[in-house]
Amino acid sequence: MADYRFSANVISRSKGQSSIASAAYRSAERLIDERTGEIHDYTRKGGVILSTVIAPEGTPDWMHDRAQLWNAVEAVERRKDAQLSREIQLSLPHELTDDQRQALVVGFVQEQFAARGMVADLAIHAPNAEGDQRNHHAHVMLTMRTLTGDGFGNKARDWNSPDQLAEWREQWAHHQNRELERHGH
Repeated sequence: MADYRFSANVISRSKGQSSIASAAYRSAERLIDERTGEIHDYTRKGGVILSTVIAPEGTPDWMHDRAQLWNAVEAVERRKDAQLSREIQLSLPHELTDDQRQALVVGFVQEQFAARGMVADLAIHAPNAEGDQRNHHAHVMLTMRTLTGDGFGNKARDWNSPDQLAEWREQWAHHQNRELERHGH
């Protein structure tokens, strides 16, 4: 049966991280960090089955563009120790087909993150050719600020609470179990 995994961490400058570099790697794209001028090119990286930005209704169109989204995050965060985004890593049930896994994770991201006001950058990865062929997984990078009109407002501190993280973990288990049962597993 599927192996449950829901891990969360924060991508932050204090750890020497960049939201642009993180998004480029997870999506296997080439992105330019407008703040530093650095080019992050991961177009030769394989194994990305789906790469998409999921946003709340009414979100400005530019936020659906990965480069514009993460460059805006980098621009609004001025501190050298800024928390740039939250990353959620999810194991996806190998018992499901690619289409079923995609529907599972997109539905979860829309319900748990976009519906609460976060913009989510989703990348679904296939198992590594040399590794465990059951290691289907997803990376979800989440914005940490509320959305206002055409940009970002204050940090949403309630998204950082341990109770919120526990709720997301519980909901991920429910979503997986429901889909496994629905497809006869």
